[in-house]
Parts: sequence; structure tokens; C-alpha cells
Amino acid sequence: MKVIDKSGKRIDGKEAAKAIKKKLKEEDPIIRNAEKGEIEELSPMDPPDAFDEKRAIGLDYDGLHDNLKELCDEHKGAILKCDAFEKALIEFKESGFYFTREINDAFNEFFVAFDENIMVHNRKEEKGLFPILQKKLLESGEHSTGENPHTPIDLMEDDHIKMIQLATLSFNLLGLAMRLKDKEDIAVTFDLAYNNGKELAELLRLHIYREDNTLFPMAQELLTEEEFNQFYD
Repeated sequence: MKVIDKSGKRIDGKEAAKAIKKKLKEEDPIIRNAEKGEIEELSPMDPPDAFDEKRAIGLDYDGLHDNLKELCDEHKGAILKCDAFEKALIEFKESGFYFTREINDAFNEFFVAFDENIMVHNRKEEKGLFPILQKKLLESGEHSTGENPHTPIDLMEDDHIKMIQLATLSFNLLGLAMRLKDKEDIAVTFDLAYNNGKELAELLRLHIYREDNTLFPMAQELLTEEEFNQFYD
């Protein structure tokens, strides 16, 4: 069986699964941007908690500038769609990849929301908050060392790119599977779509947590009223 990757190249379904997992592992910005010596020794029996509150600054919603509150409010809507999408994905897999009206509606609603809301939200951050905060983080020393220092903004932008890749793959694979005739090919393709969808839901949820509990509090501390007002100029 052949599937289509985002460049239009036809590749074997099993090879696609391996390539996706390898790419996500190699390009994980959490590991790539970490400084040497900062990563604790990990064990598969005691994995790190991505939502570790001890490593987050914490969100004080009432103390945020209105522009940051707007971004937080948009996150709440994205989480609702994400939760419904992930629930539908799990039901879809457990049913042996059988489409019900509810599952189909949840998938459609999520991909529409991703295109019309989440993508718009991400572009808003990329054009407004990110360039201003990136400059302030570099000026304040909140960055990695080396010739090309990285800040939390680089991590957030990497997440945005990876979300697009995962959403494109999962959406295209769902559509491809419904056009196939061989039952084994259909199952493999749906399984690939499921895995990419799950990765997307987990990344989106983690990305929002990082922004709400670390990036936005940093922005509140570092940016002036004038800089906040430059968001949507």
C-alpha cells in the first residue's frame, strides 16, 4: 500500500509510520532546545511530567493584559475541540475504525476549527506577541547560550509547524483510507491517521499549557503597555 506524504511523494504505509515517529523524535523541540546538563536522567518507569507545575510560572488570568486574556480565552475553545477530537479518535480505534455520525461530526468539527480558529490564533501570536516577546527575552537574558541563542518563542513556533504537519497528515490519511478497497490497507492507513491525530491532540494540549502557564506570565512581566498595544497594529 502507498500513502501520500506532505510533499506529494508516494511512500509505503509502514515506512510512513516509521518516518513519522523518527521525525517527531529527532525534531522534538523540547529535547533539541534543552541545554546540556539541564536534562535529568530519565527512566521509562518514571517518565517526566510535561505538565509539571513546579517548572511552570503559573497563570494569573486576572492580572494579565487584555490582549493576553484574549489569547487565553481562545485557548479554552481549542481545548474543548481537542478533547472532543481525541475522544472520537479513541472511540474510532476501539470500534475497529467504524465511522458513526458522532465520530464523523467530531472529526469534521475539529478540522474546521483547526483551520478557521486554531490556525488564525497561531498566526495572531506569530505576527503580534512572538516578535515583540522574542526581542525582550533576548535582551533580558532569557535564552540559551551559543552563537544562535534560542528562547521559548522558538519552541512555540516549532510547535505551530509540527501541528500543521500532524493535522495535514491525519486529515489526508483519513480521506485516503476511505478511498481504498483492501481491508488491510484501510486498517493500516486508519491506524496511521489515528496515531497522527493523537500526537496532534497531545501536542496542542501541551502547547497551550506552556503558553498559559509560562510564556504569557513572562510576557506580562516583560512587556510594557506600549508594547502590548503593538500586538495588532
